[in-house]
Amino acid sequence: MEELDTLDYQLINLLQENGRATNTEIANEIGVSEGTVRRRYRNLIEEGVIKVVAIPDPSKLGRGTTAVVGLQVDPAEVEPAANSMAKFPEVQYVSITTGAYDIFIWVALPSPEQLSTFLRSEIGSISGVKRTETFVNLAIKKNPGGPSSSISASEDVA
Repeated sequence: MEELDTLDYQLINLLQENGRATNTEIANEIGVSEGTVRRRYRNLIEEGVIKVVAIPDPSKLGRGTTAVVGLQVDPAEVEPAANSMAKFPEVQYVSITTGAYDIFIWVALPSPEQLSTFLRSEIGSISGVKRTETFVNLAIKKNPGGPSSSISASEDVA
């Protein structure tokens, strides 16, 4: 793909604000033709620059407890552990990282009690997981598909 230009970035920013905006609305906002927006949008999708997805509000789905969990994992087990985490329906996001934690996940569950059970029963059963630290979300200020602000509570699983 060619390098992204200012128009591509404007299109992406507007879609992040309102993913349901019409090509005409976007064209009017940016000051280009609807056809230009349609072509740019199609190219951005075809080149994998953007994906069109529905991002549900976990609280509206009965999952009012969300948290980010940092996991310390045996080095040889990082990839398999991350793949195992990605299979849980409660897990919304999985990232292999550098730093104090090898993996970060974002989870959404109905209650703090179910979060506790998930940490002990599900994550605690994953091979190679040595320790977790859980950051329970108090308020999400921006969520284009991932976690936001949180507080900390630790729990060892090993």
